[in-house]
Amino acid sequence: MESDCAGCCGLFPKRKKESKPVLHIDKHYSKEHLLGFTVEEVEKAAQTASKKGVKATLPIHQYRPPYCNTPIPSTDVSRSSASQLGSSYIGAQYETSNEIRPGQRPAKVTHRVVRSEDAQGNKMINEYVRVRKIGIGSYGKVVLHRSLEDGMFYALKIFHKSRLCKLRVSPSETAMMDVLREVMIMKQLDHPNIVKLIEVIDDPESDNYYMVLEYVEGGWIFEGCGPSGGIGEANARVYCRDVVAGLMYLHKNNIIHGDIKPENLLVSADGHIKICDFGVSRKFEDGNDELRRSPGTPVYTAPECCLGLTYHGKAADVWALGCTLYCMVLGSYPFKGDNLQSTYDKIVNDSLYIPDHMEPDLADLLTGLLCKDACKRLTLEAVANHLWVVRGYGPVQ
Repeated sequence: MESDCAGCCGLFPKRKKESKPVLHIDKHYSKEHLLGFTVEEVEKAAQTASKKGVKATLPIHQYRPPYCNTPIPSTDVSRSSASQLGSSYIGAQYETSNEIRPGQRPAKVTHRVVRSEDAQGNKMINEYVRVRKIGIGSYGKVVLHRSLEDGMFYALKIFHKSRLCKLRVSPSETAMMDVLREVMIMKQLDHPNIVKLIEVIDDPESDNYYMVLEYVEGGWIFEGCGPSGGIGEANARVYCRDVVAGLMYLHKNNIIHGDIKPENLLVSADGHIKICDFGVSRKFEDGNDELRRSPGTPVYTAPECCLGLTYHGKAADVWALGCTLYCMVLGSYPFKGDNLQSTYDKIVNDSLYIPDHMEPDLADLLTGLLCKDACKRLTLEAVANHLWVVRGYGPVQ
């Protein structure tokens, strides 16, 4: 990847008045924010800091881009009252469907949490023994645990309900709604290229909310800052096929991932990809995948999303797939400026750079994936049958 790392932490420069060719944004952001934080996270940090008259900073990126340091409160939700919210906080709007597809193992739901220690003094949550911290996520932390029941390792995402209920992600929604929506979506998923939700622990007497997830031991495809020259065509083809298979499954089930990028693609022990992090995902109905809410990470944002209008989630996922494949084979981003505004300007206006030495079928695939006109962009079905993708394997099923 490029020399600047998504794991670095930067400061926001002071606001400046200048022309805005794409979006009406009057803030500038460091390169690190363009790579490691979602649009909403960056803008919310800047807005919060502006109200307090200070510079905005964001925590270091580890597992997934952390949220801004200062939550934006709405109504005052006390710790004691928030501890009783859980999934009931959303009401029927986000209640998870209990419909299970044939052969699908339903995620377990537990309404009691017991904190204890094992004989060696390791902290425990129910039957899960703490091993080590994996990282920090958008709304909470991710910790590796081992189950005493089956001896398997699991990744536990741990949230504080009181904090999530105070944190606004939009004028009408809180971060708690995002987490419960993520759970609602993940409970419906069962695919080899998607991280599985194993259990949800939501004790009404506790402020903590736990998601027990399948642990993918291989890490993400660009562990660290990524290789300067990509990961090679052979690996990129295998990974691309896996992502396409996972996305086809999601779209078939009316789900938009919304934040496809290397950091959200984990490599399993057998070398295959599992898509993770459904924190900004959306479920649509009646074939209408039109969305308005800000998409995922800036450098993977589709041109139509940069304009602040409604956009089609499926096409936006395909664009993000194109950016991800570009990163995998070239080790750089297709469009990235020095700040958010210039990045969006490049995404909307600049031509795609394809090296002369690139294999023709791969160049054709990237050109189709990164077509600025969403209506002419390749569909996932077309990608699944593309010459470069099928070579040596056949069409993606």
